[in-house]
Amino acid sequence: MKDAAMHIPTYDDMLTAHDRIGPYIRRTPVRRSDYLNELTGAELFFKCENFQEPGAFKVRGAANAVFGLDEAQAKKGVATHSSGNHASCLSYAAMKRGIPCNVVMPHTAPQAKKDTVRRYGGQITECEPSTTSREETFARVQAATGGDFVHPYNDPRVIAGQGTCSKEFIEQTDGLDIVVAPIGGGGMISGTCLTLSVLAPETRVIAAEPEQADDACRSFKAGYIIADDAPKTIADGLLVPLKELTWHFVSNHVSEIFTASEQEIVDAMKLSWKHLRVVMEPSSAVPLATILKNPEVFRGKRVGVIVTGGNVDLDRLPWMAG
Repeated sequence: MKDAAMHIPTYDDMLTAHDRIGPYIRRTPVRRSDYLNELTGAELFFKCENFQEPGAFKVRGAANAVFGLDEAQAKKGVATHSSGNHASCLSYAAMKRGIPCNVVMPHTAPQAKKDTVRRYGGQITECEPSTTSREETFARVQAATGGDFVHPYNDPRVIAGQGTCSKEFIEQTDGLDIVVAPIGGGGMISGTCLTLSVLAPETRVIAAEPEQADDACRSFKAGYIIADDAPKTIADGLLVPLKELTWHFVSNHVSEIFTASEQEIVDAMKLSWKHLRVVMEPSSAVPLATILKNPEVFRGKRVGVIVTGGNVDLDRLPWMAG
């Protein structure tokens, strides 16, 4: 992927991805809540990617990468590093194609996500919870296995795959004023920008990020990538920094990046469980938290919220003591 990593994916790449991954993903539903609409003053539409079979949107990009491999590459399998959802989704896609998948995961990743990776046949190598350790450990694993590196987000195949979510979203809602999605490394946000810049250029894209892992927000304000090595937040899917491909989309197409505190994320997570009756993992609750925190931006608007995943450890929910 060295050469492909420099390729900025296009709208046509997204359309190709949508055709390619059709047999392996779900066209996820859009849910609404009268209570949350009244609470926010906005008309909210939740695109429930937590209903994908592996429980997260990342199956779109993973499937696009896996099923785009030629036979010679596929025999060697795929490899990646991930805090959980990309690892699960790549393992799932690899299982569907019948090829090996090796993943490097921080030892602090939720047990539920590790269990899912193993259920789909992925081989896990654990590392320390820092970007440096993750990348160093991965280099050793890839050298040993020869698998094709499918980066969790800085990969044109992955970004094109994630862009298919917004294509469906616009078709299911007859248009939106704003779309809000979480941002960590920026794969979903980049795919959202890729699709909406062509399909619905009038729709604003807003990113949502934890205050305790706000490197994308600081990058956005500074005009260049700022990377934190080991941020700490309950939103474990948003710990990684932007890279050159995702920065291209963020810097050119994102309107604003809002942040939410740990408590605001937990509160939004509880609200979504109770009133939307949808299980969001902490990372997925960050957009709703930022909408509640900045009502003046969203009031009176048709707002799409991408629920990126629902993989939670039910024995270690963030509002439990200890």
